[in-house]
Amino acid sequence: MQHLLYQPLLLNGNKYLQQKWDKASYEMHLRKVSGSCFDAKIKGYQQCCMSKIQRENNMLLEKISHIMRTTGRIDNRNDYENKRYSELLRITKENQLILLRLTQCQPHYSIKDWHKDWLKTIKLMESIARYPRRSSDTPNNGPTSESPPTPEPPHTPDTLSTSSRPDSPVKD
Repeated sequence: MQHLLYQPLLLNGNKYLQQKWDKASYEMHLRKVSGSCFDAKIKGYQQCCMSKIQRENNMLLEKISHIMRTTGRIDNRNDYENKRYSELLRITKENQLILLRLTQCQPHYSIKDWHKDWLKTIKLMESIARYPRRSSDTPNNGPTSESPPTPEPPHTPDTLSTSSRPDSPVKD
């Protein structure tokens, strides 16, 4: 069925003949156009891509030839490896010397003097207290006529030697 606004190329009174001529002219037009339009776009696109690829290849080839002619811009040598190693050795020796000095140093505080001072502090605390201290050893926890036990003096494990531990008796 033909479109109502169809304008024939060659005017003819016969509809069948008109359609045959129009179809023939249209097919001839398609044969002419089919090779030029679509192929032109593809060829142009391929040419563009090929020229771009060729340009990039030339740039890479130029860079590679420049690197082959010269030594290149990157220097991979490490001049600081020996210096870093000697610095590491120096720091290790210093740390060992500091550790040796720390292990050989003697404390400046006398444990006997600390214990005497602690006993004096206990006596002062008992004289100030309103009520006598309770002993946890007695069953009724009441006041006793005996003297209260002395609490343990404060100590740190680093400053105590084996002979002067709080659980061993201190000799003055």
